[in-house]
This record gives sequence, C-alpha cells and structure tokens, in this order.
Amino acid sequence: MTSMLSTGFRAALYLGLAATLNAFDHSHAAFDALLKRHVREGMVDYAALKAAPQALDGYLSTLGAVPEADFKTWTESQRFACLINLYNAATLRLILDHYPVKSIRSIGWLPGAAWKKEGVSLFGQKVSLDHVEHGIIRKEYPDARAHFALVCAARGCPPLRSEAFVAARLDAQLDDQGRQFLGDPIKNRVEAATRTVHLSAIFKWFAGDFEASAGTLLKFVTPFFPEPARATLATGGDFKIAYTDYDWSLNEQAKR
Repeated sequence: MTSMLSTGFRAALYLGLAATLNAFDHSHAAFDALLKRHVREGMVDYAALKAAPQALDGYLSTLGAVPEADFKTWTESQRFACLINLYNAATLRLILDHYPVKSIRSIGWLPGAAWKKEGVSLFGQKVSLDHVEHGIIRKEYPDARAHFALVCAARGCPPLRSEAFVAARLDAQLDDQGRQFLGDPIKNRVEAATRTVHLSAIFKWFAGDFEASAGTLLKFVTPFFPEPARATLATGGDFKIAYTDYDWSLNEQAKR
C-alpha cells in the first residue's frame, strides 16, 4: 500500500511539475523585458537587437509552440494580447532578417511582400503577418483599437510600447495607445480655424472597422484626442477630414 501511494504521489508530482513547466506565461515577461531594453519612445534599437536576438527568437518559439487547442481555452483577453504581441514580435524578427533596411516596404520585390511572407510560427504552422492581422485579429477580435497596437515598424505607425500587452491591463493599454497616437500632431490633429480634422491614413485604410465600432469615424477618434481638440470637436457642426502623409521610414532609434 505504501509503495502504491508513493508511486501515485510521484506520478502526480511529475504531472504537476510538467504542467507548471509547460504553462504559458501570460505576463509575456520575456517579450516585456526585451521591449524595455530595446524600445524608447516608440523607436527601436535594431542594431542592438540584431546583435543579441536570442531572447526574441526564444519568445517567438514559445508562442509558435502553443497548441491551438490550448489557445482556445484561454480567455478572450489572453488570446487577443497574445496575438498582438505575436504580430509585433514577428515584425521585429522580419526587420532583423533584412537589417539594415530603410523601410519594411523595401522587403521583397512585390508591393506588400513583407506582410505576405509566411514566416510567423503559429500553432505549429507558418503563416504571414497579413494572416495574423486580417485573417485572425480583425476577423475574430473586432476591436478597432487593435490598429493602435499593431506596429508595422514604420514611423507613421502608432508607437511600439516599451512593454508587452497583457490580458489584465489590455483595455487600459489599448486606450493609452489611442491617446498616444491621437496626441501626436504630426499624424493626427484638429485645426479649429479651418474646421479640419487631420488623421493618419490608418483611419482611411480601416475606416470600416472604426465606423463599425462607433458609428462614425469622428465619434471613434474624439475621445482619444487631447482636451483642446476634444473641446473644438464638441462645438458641433461639420468638420472636414483630411489624411496626413504616412511615414514608412523605419522606426529606428537614432544611431549614436
């Protein structure tokens, strides 16, 4: 009896230890540490990251090894945060594969080739960045704030955070991304004199996503603008929308 209990105890201990070792880290600590080390005010130190890519590669391997069946047992926020991090981490890896490069659009011969390259590991398969964004995130997690979080390595994008997205703070992080993006007057601003709202081209490309969320594009963006712009928009009346030029140059930190 003692031997049987001992054997059963050891088996249970082994299974418990295996489950602990295989448990997914929803704090995304490895990616969080990498972002804190290599990202400043949305700009990336690609040279330093290329010199020591092991942490990034290890994180991407961990994400790619998650079985789809396990993924489906997670909460919606856990899945959403994971996919955003996957997109951003895979984009960093793509840039490193071609670094030095002036723009993500310089990768590949055909327009948009970088996003169609099937180099992202997910559920044991290779998929593209386009598939992650359009085939999964926009289709299964219809939160237009995702456009504030997915960063395609361009200066015209919303800023890459110096922290990973996590389920426990996902709403707050997405709202903060929106405020940062709409608070950048180069990309988004309101001109009271001409009653013109200048918006990033992102709002033109994905207008349907934003309108589906709030009814109109202006209703969606207004809460994310700084107070002076919100006050101007609150005066009512018609505002024209114009789109700012999108800067596709690499979101790289200035070299010292």
